[in-house]
Amino acid sequence: MKPIEALKSARNTYICHQVNRVRLPDFEENRFVRRHITFHGRVQKVGFRIELAQMAERLELTGWVKNAENGEVIAEVQGFESRIRFLLKFMNSLKRIKIRKMENKPHSIKETETEFRIL
Repeated sequence: MKPIEALKSARNTYICHQVNRVRLPDFEENRFVRRHITFHGRVQKVGFRIELAQMAERLELTGWVKNAENGEVIAEVQGFESRIRFLLKFMNSLKRIKIRKMENKPHSIKETETEFRIL
């Protein structure tokens, strides 16, 4: 394994461990929504996508996340609104990630979507 791959693997293992340690609250299930979210700031090369995807899976959310060429991260997240709010607060609380601005827009629900993916 190349040194950079080893570092990424160690980072990803650490991130998965940290996400699994987060205590999830009891959620009041409310509106089912889909959001298109653009994250601005220090959000690439810090494990952002894997952390968001891992937490989205724990929260039983579906959708996707990807890096944009301009340094932003773009995601579409679908599920109960209270769980999406928790996900966004969680991501904003991480110290190695610095979200300067978050654009959060409603989007059409995809009825057949069953998982959360990193693109």
